[in-house]
Parts: sequence; C-alpha cells; structure tokens
Amino acid sequence: MKIVEVTSGLTELAAVEKGCVLTIGNFDGVHIGHQEILTAAKQTAAKRRTQLLVMTFEPHPLAVLNPQQKPDILTSLPFKKLLLAEAGADCLFIIKSTPWLLNLSPDDFVDQFIVKNIQPEVVVEGDSFNFGAGRVGNVQMLQKIGTGKGFLVSIIDPKEVQFSTGKMAKVSSTVIRNMLKSGDVADAALALSRPYRLLGQIVPGRGKGKQLGFPTANMGPPQQLVPVDGVYAGFAEIGDSEQDVCAATAKCPAALSIGRVETFGSDNPLAIEAHILHDHVGDLHGKWIAMDFIQRIRSQQKFDSEKDLAAQIAKDCKNANEILAVQDQ
Repeated sequence: MKIVEVTSGLTELAAVEKGCVLTIGNFDGVHIGHQEILTAAKQTAAKRRTQLLVMTFEPHPLAVLNPQQKPDILTSLPFKKLLLAEAGADCLFIIKSTPWLLNLSPDDFVDQFIVKNIQPEVVVEGDSFNFGAGRVGNVQMLQKIGTGKGFLVSIIDPKEVQFSTGKMAKVSSTVIRNMLKSGDVADAALALSRPYRLLGQIVPGRGKGKQLGFPTANMGPPQQLVPVDGVYAGFAEIGDSEQDVCAATAKCPAALSIGRVETFGSDNPLAIEAHILHDHVGDLHGKWIAMDFIQRIRSQQKFDSEKDLAAQIAKDCKNANEILAVQDQ
C-alpha cells in the first residue's frame, strides 16, 4: 500500500491514478462497518480494474475544531495504516486536519478533494458519512453533487451485530468507545472483528507485582482509549517498536490490570499492567507492548492486606487461563 501524507497544500493528491475508487472517512477502529465499506469499495475497484484510494484525516477533526469534545481514539495511526492495508487499500492519503479544510463548504470540499485532483469514477461511503463545514453534507448531497461532477456514489448500509444482551445494534466507533468505557470488551471485539488492542511503550513499574510473585509489564500512558478500570483476561505481545506490536499475531496469555492499586494508597497514578502467564518473558527494557482484551474478570477493589491481594491475583490468573484456553480452541 502506498502511503501519502498531505501536510500543506493538495499537490500530492494530483499524483493519484485517475478513475480510481475512493472512500473517505476517519476509520477509527476500522470496525466491521468500516470493513463492509472497504470490501465493497475493493470489489468495485476490481470490477473496474482500477485502484482503491482511501482518504483519512489526522488528527481527528474535533481535535482541531473543539478539543474539549474530541473522542478518545481506538486505533493509533500506525495500527490504522496496517488495518487499512489488510483491508485492500492500494493507496492511503493521510490529510492533515486544518481549520481551512474543516471549514470548506460541502461543494468546495468536493471540488478541492475529489474533482480537482483525484477525479474518481466511484466514491463509496456509509450512510452516516458527513462532510463540509458543520458536517452539513451527507451522502445524498454527495450523490447529487457527483451526478453533476462526473462520479458515482455508492452508499453502503450500516452493519449490525447481535451483542451479548441479545439485541441487534448498528456498529459505530462511538458504540465501541462506550463499550470499552463500561468494560464490555467481548462485545467490543464483536464490533471490531478482533479483540481491542491497546498499544504503548513499556515503562518501569514500582515492583509491587514482582514482590507479590506476579511480575508485570507496565505500559506508559497510551494515545488511545483505555478501557475502564478492572482486571481482564487477554493476550500480550512484546516488540521492539510500535510497528512490531501492531502487526503481532502470536498470542501470550496474560492477566491485564487497569487501576490505581488502592491497596498501596489512594493517590497512585493509573497503572496499566500485564502479568504474562508463562515464565519466558525476557528483557523488557525499551520494548513496546500490545494488550488484547478478551473478557473482563472483575472490577478493581481495595484489599486489607498484601496477602489478600496476592491471593486474589492468583485467582485472577487462574480465571484468565481458563477463559483464554476456551478462546484459543
């Protein structure tokens, strides 16, 4: 996949093969709804014997327009690049979000980003796609503009999935964020088609886990949404770089913990830890870690003694092993 980062001006867009299939969006999470759009776009490109061009924006537009309301992201940019490549994108344009771009009218946005430079044959979007200042443009407006500008617009219906409650619901990045904020990581995995993956660099911990007999790899503050405090069954992967752990596929079973370890005081910083459930961890200095969340085991709690905490951690590890053994079958 060719990757082009557009930081100022739009001259880079002119280099794309004309007559391509184009899809535009934030694609945060690259969840099953996004995958449906990308699959349809890739099939259309194959039929027309042309390329699939994906356009996304960095940072999230709300980070520029209203930083207080910007959403916590689900996928770092390196992970998003990997997922979009796996989905079949031939070329990825990463457009820097700027006030100028975000304040273009729908007509001006189409002229500047679609007609003037890219000149696609087909634009493929989900039914909730919005564009232009104030997000006033929708897919019906895009279809109407496209008729006069020489490109077709294909609209993909939203993807629904049945969650653990038994209810069917439309998948969106917002729905997945809410699941993670309530600890519903198993349902989030259904919506993503894979476990939620949290990425970060390993940092020194306080050594309390090792003292209790359960050494942990500690993640520094990540750039993504952190699931709600609790203990989880999951998998951990160690690598030399963020790219390594983005692409990791081998699975190291782990008990994952997010919380402030109130047993040792009430003013501790948030700790994101992985106790890997085998004995061959190796040197973690300077490494990166990916944590895949499979199932929430329990909420965090304060224990009366270190002995009680150690006994509970042992139970958590046993539960995690049992959950992950079923997951791996």
